[in-house]
Amino acid sequence: MTAVPDEVELFSTIRALLSAHNSAGIEIRRDTDLAADLSIDSVAAMDLVMEIEERYDLDIPVNEISELRTVGDLVDLVRRQIEERRG
Repeated sequence: MTAVPDEVELFSTIRALLSAHNSAGIEIRRDTDLAADLSIDSVAAMDLVMEIEERYDLDIPVNEISELRTVGDLVDLVRRQIEERRG
Protein backbone atom coordinates (compact mmCIF):
# COMPACT_ATOMS: atom_id res chain seq x y z
CA MET A 1 0.00 0.00 0.00
CA THR A 2 1.38 3.38 -0.95
CA ALA A 3 1.61 6.21 1.54
CA VAL A 4 -0.95 8.98 1.57
CA PRO A 5 0.57 11.88 -0.39
CA ASP A 6 1.34 14.97 1.62
CA GLU A 7 -0.38 18.28 0.91
CA VAL A 8 2.39 19.60 -1.35
CA GLU A 9 2.62 16.41 -3.41
CA LEU A 10 -1.16 16.17 -3.80
CA PHE A 11 -1.51 19.84 -4.78
CA SER A 12 1.34 19.49 -7.26
CA THR A 13 -0.27 16.46 -8.92
CA ILE A 14 -3.68 18.11 -9.15
CA ARG A 15 -2.11 21.32 -10.46
CA ALA A 16 -0.39 19.28 -13.18
CA LEU A 17 -3.71 17.65 -14.13
CA LEU A 18 -5.36 21.08 -14.21
CA SER A 19 -2.72 22.47 -16.57
CA ALA A 20 -4.64 21.01 -19.52
CA HIS A 21 -7.51 23.34 -18.57
CA ASN A 22 -5.34 26.40 -18.01
CA SER A 23 -5.32 27.95 -21.47
CA ALA A 24 -4.99 31.45 -19.96
CA GLY A 25 -1.77 30.42 -18.21
CA ILE A 26 -2.81 31.75 -14.80
CA GLU A 27 -1.02 30.72 -11.63
CA ILE A 28 -2.92 27.81 -10.11
CA ARG A 29 -3.26 28.27 -6.34
CA ARG A 30 -5.54 26.78 -3.71
CA ASP A 31 -7.95 29.71 -4.12
CA THR A 32 -8.10 29.44 -7.93
CA ASP A 33 -11.76 29.11 -8.93
CA LEU A 34 -12.30 26.03 -11.07
CA ALA A 35 -15.15 27.51 -13.12
CA ALA A 36 -14.37 31.24 -13.20
CA ASP A 37 -10.58 31.07 -13.51
CA LEU A 38 -10.06 27.79 -15.37
CA SER A 39 -13.40 27.60 -17.23
CA ILE A 40 -13.97 24.04 -16.06
CA ASP A 41 -17.55 23.07 -16.81
CA SER A 42 -19.36 19.97 -15.57
CA VAL A 43 -18.03 17.79 -18.41
CA ALA A 44 -14.43 18.89 -17.85
CA ALA A 45 -14.89 18.42 -14.09
CA MET A 46 -16.03 14.83 -14.62
CA ASP A 47 -13.04 14.15 -16.89
CA LEU A 48 -10.70 15.64 -14.31
CA VAL A 49 -12.25 13.61 -11.50
CA MET A 50 -11.96 10.43 -13.56
CA GLU A 51 -8.24 11.13 -14.04
CA ILE A 52 -7.83 11.68 -10.29
CA GLU A 53 -9.83 8.54 -9.47
CA GLU A 54 -7.65 6.48 -11.79
CA ARG A 55 -4.41 7.96 -10.50
CA TYR A 56 -5.26 7.39 -6.81
CA ASP A 57 -7.59 4.36 -7.18
CA LEU A 58 -10.57 6.24 -5.72
CA ASP A 59 -14.31 6.44 -6.25
CA ILE A 60 -15.34 10.06 -5.61
CA PRO A 61 -19.10 10.52 -5.07
CA VAL A 62 -20.74 12.66 -7.78
CA ASN A 63 -22.62 14.75 -5.22
CA GLU A 64 -19.31 15.90 -3.74
CA ILE A 65 -17.99 16.97 -7.14
CA SER A 66 -20.84 19.45 -7.60
CA GLU A 67 -19.82 21.21 -4.38
CA LEU A 68 -16.26 21.96 -5.55
CA ARG A 69 -15.48 25.63 -6.17
CA THR A 70 -11.72 26.04 -5.82
CA VAL A 71 -8.57 24.04 -6.40
CA GLY A 72 -8.22 23.85 -2.61
CA ASP A 73 -11.68 22.28 -2.36
CA LEU A 74 -10.59 19.66 -4.88
CA VAL A 75 -7.30 18.96 -3.07
CA ASP A 76 -9.13 18.63 0.26
CA LEU A 77 -11.74 16.28 -1.23
CA VAL A 78 -9.11 14.04 -2.80
CA ARG A 79 -7.10 13.97 0.44
CA ARG A 80 -10.19 12.95 2.45
CA GLN A 81 -11.03 10.24 -0.07
CA ILE A 82 -7.46 8.87 0.01
CA GLU A 83 -7.41 8.87 3.82
CA GLU A 84 -10.79 7.11 3.98
CA ARG A 85 -9.69 4.51 1.46
CA ARG A 86 -6.39 3.85 3.23
CA GLY A 87 -8.24 3.62 6.54
